[in-house]
Amino acid sequence: MATTSTTSLKLDNELKERVQRLAAARRRSPHWVMREAVEQYVSREEKQEKLRQNALAAWDHFQFTGLHVTAAEADAWLARLEAGGEDEETGAPECHV
Repeated sequence: MATTSTTSLKLDNELKERVQRLAAARRRSPHWVMREAVEQYVSREEKQEKLRQNALAAWDHFQFTGLHVTAAEADAWLARLEAGGEDEETGAPECHV
């Protein structure tokens, strides 16, 4: 079981009341609602940050190598995927300079 620690969170009265109403409607405690909200927010933001880091790494790789596919090549590949999935015939287009 994970170790927990207490953290203080200041909410304005309106938000606190909204949390309390939602907790009552869900038959959960306000603490559970706030913890769930923080968990979902952090998970979503971590995924966004990973995507951002991957995009920056891809941009750096392109800047270094010049390897790319054109928008038309990517669109054609995506159309093949949509038409029936990926196999050897519909593999991703080859990168080129």
